[in-house]
Amino acid sequence: MNWLQKPSTTGGIIYLVSTGMLVVGLAIVAVGRWRSGVTLMGLGFALAFAMRIVLPDQRAGMLRVRRRIIDLAVLAVCAGLMLVLAVIIPGRPIR
Repeated sequence: MNWLQKPSTTGGIIYLVSTGMLVVGLAIVAVGRWRSGVTLMGLGFALAFAMRIVLPDQRAGMLRVRRRIIDLAVLAVCAGLMLVLAVIIPGRPIR
C-alpha cells in the first residue's frame, strides 16, 4: 500500500482534518440538518485559515496552494460566508 501514506507536514494533517469536517458537514446537510452542517463546514474553513496563518510555508503542506495572502483571503471568505449563512437565514436555531 504505497499510495496510502501519512502526510509529511503539519499542514497536510490539518488539511485532512478540515477536509473531513467539510465532508461530515456536507453529510449533515444531506440528512436535513443544514444549519449544523453549514456551521461545521464554516468551522472547517476557519481551522484551515487559522493554521495557514500560524504555519510557515515549509510546514503548510497542502494548505499552501498559492501565495499566503491569496490562501488566507479565500479561506477567510469561505469561512465567513458559511458562518454568516448559518446565522442570518431565519428558521430554527442552530442545533
